[in-house]
Amino acid sequence: MIEFAWPWAFALLPLPLLAWRWLPPGAPRQQAALRVPLLSEFRVDGDVGPSGMGRGGLWLALAGWLALLLAVARPEWLGEPVEMPTSARDLMLAVDLSRSMQQADFELGGRRVDRLSATKVVAGEFIARRTGDRLGLVLFGEQAYLQTPLTFDHTTLSQLLDEAVIGLAGQSTAIGDAIGLAVKRLRQQPAESRVLVLLTDGANTAGEVDPRQAATLAAREGLTIYSIGIGAESVVVRDLFGARRVNPSRDLDEAMLREIAETTGGRYFRARDTAELREIYDALDALEPVEREGQRFRPRTAVFTWPLAFALLAGTLILIRRYGRG
Repeated sequence: MIEFAWPWAFALLPLPLLAWRWLPPGAPRQQAALRVPLLSEFRVDGDVGPSGMGRGGLWLALAGWLALLLAVARPEWLGEPVEMPTSARDLMLAVDLSRSMQQADFELGGRRVDRLSATKVVAGEFIARRTGDRLGLVLFGEQAYLQTPLTFDHTTLSQLLDEAVIGLAGQSTAIGDAIGLAVKRLRQQPAESRVLVLLTDGANTAGEVDPRQAATLAAREGLTIYSIGIGAESVVVRDLFGARRVNPSRDLDEAMLREIAETTGGRYFRARDTAELREIYDALDALEPVEREGQRFRPRTAVFTWPLAFALLAGTLILIRRYGRG
């Protein structure tokens, strides 16, 4: 069906009649006298309109004016109702940017990369799959700050995550502050949809809020935390004394991360390599969606170009009819 965005434009319909009725006529054009031997040489047109046009020209002008008003009224074609994708849940990602995330103990495409680079790739894939969810991003190091509020714009969120750099928020790790900030941003959302995915490779070494106290507060607010401990358990390093095997994740506080998750009814995951990290995000995809009242909309397609084109064509024909007779 057709609907007009600006139907008030039709109030201008009698404007040409009012102008012809109340405005003074224009001065007649001065033409040179022409002598002819016989009056029969002239053909007199009948039914001349008020503007000097014939009856056909008058009807063409009226049709053009009506088409112009149709274009100004902005006609829109309403399509069939479409079900909008509803938000399954509101999910916040908290990503560690502390100095330890530069440890290159992950592999991508056959080459060794640091932990943050692997996180960006796998988390980006996770974000792309969350169609219908509102996602937010918290970045933390020595301080925690909100990089992206809850949004349906997953493209921008992925871009901002990809632009994050190690040390941007400081060198230490404020896990408690990150949880507290997520609680603050999610506390106004429905209790069933408050989810935080916390990714870190260390222990809490900074911040004003103890992680366990923050977890207790999160549980009181109905926020579920899924914590991910990232980092390999064994890598070979070479130095002046030869090759030796070390544990780059010796500072990871798994007991604390597990307690945080269990306190809030979530789960703790361990990512030792890129494959495990992908499996963890696949498991997070299995979270039950929160049902909300569906929304519907009808797509609108502007069709004002057709009457506008007719109005321009009518105006062109009128000019040709009036001034193109030579």
